[in-house]
Amino acid sequence: MPNLDSNIEYLKGVGPQRAEVLKKELGIFTCRDLLFHFPFRYIDRTQFHSIRDIHNEGEQVQVRGILRRLETVGEGRARRLVGSLRDETGVMELVWFQAIQWLEKSLQVGKEYVVFGRVNEFNGRFNITHPEMEEAASTENGGAPARTYDPVYPSTDKLTQKGLDAKGLRKLLRALIDQIAPTELPENLPDYLLAQYKLVGRWQALSKIHFPENRAELDAATRRLKFEELFFLQLRLLQIRTRRKDTIRGFVYSKIGAYFNRFFQEKLPFELTGAQKRVLKEIRSDLASGKHMNRLVQGDVGSGKTVVALMTMLMAIDNGFQATLMAPTEILAQQHFANISELVGELGIQVGFLSGTVKGKKREAILAQLASGEMHIVVGTHALIEDWVQFQNLGISVIDEQHRFGVEQRARLWAKNPAGPPHVLVMTATPIPRTLAMTLYGDLDVSVIDELPPGRKPITTKHYTEHHRLRVQGFMREEIAKGRQVYVVYPMIEETETMDLQNLMSGFEALSRDFPMPEYQISIVHGKMKAADKDYEMQRFIKRETQIMVATTVIEVGVNVPNASVMIIENAERFGLSQLHQLRGRVGRGAEQSYCLLLTSFKLSTEGRERIRTMCETNDGFVIAEVDLRLRGPGNIEGTQQSGMLHFRLADLARDGQILSAARDIALNVLEKDPALAAPEHARLKQHLASESRDAKVWSRIS
Repeated sequence: MPNLDSNIEYLKGVGPQRAEVLKKELGIFTCRDLLFHFPFRYIDRTQFHSIRDIHNEGEQVQVRGILRRLETVGEGRARRLVGSLRDETGVMELVWFQAIQWLEKSLQVGKEYVVFGRVNEFNGRFNITHPEMEEAASTENGGAPARTYDPVYPSTDKLTQKGLDAKGLRKLLRALIDQIAPTELPENLPDYLLAQYKLVGRWQALSKIHFPENRAELDAATRRLKFEELFFLQLRLLQIRTRRKDTIRGFVYSKIGAYFNRFFQEKLPFELTGAQKRVLKEIRSDLASGKHMNRLVQGDVGSGKTVVALMTMLMAIDNGFQATLMAPTEILAQQHFANISELVGELGIQVGFLSGTVKGKKREAILAQLASGEMHIVVGTHALIEDWVQFQNLGISVIDEQHRFGVEQRARLWAKNPAGPPHVLVMTATPIPRTLAMTLYGDLDVSVIDELPPGRKPITTKHYTEHHRLRVQGFMREEIAKGRQVYVVYPMIEETETMDLQNLMSGFEALSRDFPMPEYQISIVHGKMKAADKDYEMQRFIKRETQIMVATTVIEVGVNVPNASVMIIENAERFGLSQLHQLRGRVGRGAEQSYCLLLTSFKLSTEGRERIRTMCETNDGFVIAEVDLRLRGPGNIEGTQQSGMLHFRLADLARDGQILSAARDIALNVLEKDPALAAPEHARLKQHLASESRDAKVWSRIS
């Protein structure tokens, strides 16, 4: 008899051939893997429809009736098997296009069947194509009782060919659960948690998730297994964070000095928002604690993250340290350099710029100033992590748009100060829903800047279809006549890059005809251009030498042109919500009213329509991120694909926020009372984490 760690081929009903397909198609290698292959829906076998009451095409129905006719009609590809099912209220047609010979032998006219499937309408009559058929179970004379909830499992064509469709997988799981002793799957949660939160036992949950007898059993099993999945994830993440805080010492910034105070009192161009002040207090507390800071600052486009980062760097300089700001692109790094240089002008702070394009004597001078400690702040690209860049006393590393950098790149920043790792402040303008942040960044301390500076006008967003192109062009002319500038953005998706480039170029040519020289000047920027050409075109737009910038999403991050007040997004239905929001954030940076016009084809999918509607209804990046999470799932939110921890077996971050929050609070409570999980009541937790850690895919980032 197999155990949970046995090769799947030794389970009764599998064998070598089926085992090979299960491994290739579903990644099921052992009996344990099969046990954790959960159903994605259930058929409620207690509910039957009368044929007379079936009215809606597309609905799934279960009907009980007598098979009255079965015949093969048509030839060649049009050949099909047609059956007729009768109940007390009427007659319905059943149709099969595949496995006809096998079905002719298996099905018997005159017998009663339970039929399940999706309703289609053909020539004014309803039928079910490829229904699930089962002889009606008799409960009389000792027959098997009728089932209630039948699990339906993810399957594939290759599995179905081997008899492992939903029904075949159901048989295997029934056999497995009947053979496995409950002791093979020991409880992994403490008894006090099970009692306190009314959670069913682990074995009961796993057997009932596959074969519940009613809705209450299914709900109890689902709740228990989702909690377990999220609880152990949070426990691991919080252990990483605790370990880091306890073992890695941080430089102590004991004072707020002259640079910080002078900047705050004399140079700050605007009043800090309440959110900025709150985040600065959190950072100040970290830096004075003697523990290593590893903090993520989330803030919508234009919320003032850069000023917070600069004031953090000034704290480092006041305490005798150097600071660095690393950005993912040369354009964004240049922009940060220009902003910071302007903000700290007259304070006597040396700010340098370093990227792969800085060469020769200029580079040598910057490197010498960094090594001597003469340069206080260096802004740059990933060139900053190269071995030839040496600091005298690096105290803080600020990383912008952190998801663009890998763990190894961030680790190399740690090695820049032999006296100890610099504090790390990570910034992102990609709003991340709270549930996702708790999962992705559970081992970081997270701060949120959730206010925009006063005086910022919300961007007006409108949706237009192709039919309104002339109206959109008229609006562009009006804004340009007022002295404003316009972005026109085209999608650039790798799979269709050649076609996208053609669309961009034909769009550029059409705009050149509609906005002719010399009255209008147009810039063009796309990813296939050389860096120097791209930069030249960007600079022309920044200097107001051109009124229209035609671009791909290369402008998503990094261009700050306060005079640009109109963003037109072509084929907006091809962009994700977060990307649309990022693009929209390129305008609205000046005092004037700004606009974002979303141009789409007339036909939109349901999801596409919801994305466009959300953009038109709100400017709140966190609301947008929540909708994006619900529509696309966590693995597709920008920057999260690299995280192995997002592939949940059962939990769904878009729907299980409450369970996640509870799991995190409980994990925090457990670790506060017993950080090493040494107490007898936590022996199960410790044992489970140890067994899981052998193959767990925890994204424990270095910084």
